[in-house]
Amino acid sequence: MSGTGGFVITVDGPAASGKGTVASRLGALYGLPVLDSGLLYRAVGVMLQRAGADLDDAAAAEALARRLSAADLEDPAFRTRGAGEAASRVAVHGAVRAALLDLQRRFAGQAGGAVLDGRDMGTVICPQAPAKLYVTATPEVRAERRRRQLEAQGETVSAAEVLEDIRRRDARDAGREAAPMRPAADAVLLDTSEMTIEQAADAARRIVEAARARWEGSRHG
Repeated sequence: MSGTGGFVITVDGPAASGKGTVASRLGALYGLPVLDSGLLYRAVGVMLQRAGADLDDAAAAEALARRLSAADLEDPAFRTRGAGEAASRVAVHGAVRAALLDLQRRFAGQAGGAVLDGRDMGTVICPQAPAKLYVTATPEVRAERRRRQLEAQGETVSAAEVLEDIRRRDARDAGREAAPMRPAADAVLLDTSEMTIEQAADAARRIVEAARARWEGSRHG
């Protein structure tokens, strides 16, 4: 929630946990716009590489991030394995996170509310959101999900390689100084390791329904 009174749902968690699917299902259910914040960082990383700049160049990454808008996120290249790695690298720059902060908060501030999918939505972007989920799964399960996703996109990669990628990204995302990936103190943990997509979506719906009831009660109480 960002001061406008809209119902905001934050869905945080590590790569391939199922949070993107959960967020999109919740958006459809409640008629709310959905922001995949990971795509913002993927876009910065990929566009930085296309410009011939170094992913470790914080100033160049910040300048690019300040020009980015939510309308720039449709490029399929932002959903590749390489884009995910690039995103994790540029996300460690505090200046990049600061540059994208306003964009994300503006999205959350839409009158009716919004669903925000990421790693620091409930801790940094919308700490007052009435509904917060932290979606996770074991690294092995997430690696297999990501491998199948990449295979469907035409990328051939071994399960061992993807697992190594997942563990490296987890360590980087959780260990960075700027907005480390962690559950908000009041987030509800949803472990999807042994769930189907339908089961995870239904569990998320029940969590959000409970949060929405509390939110409605507080507004009218």
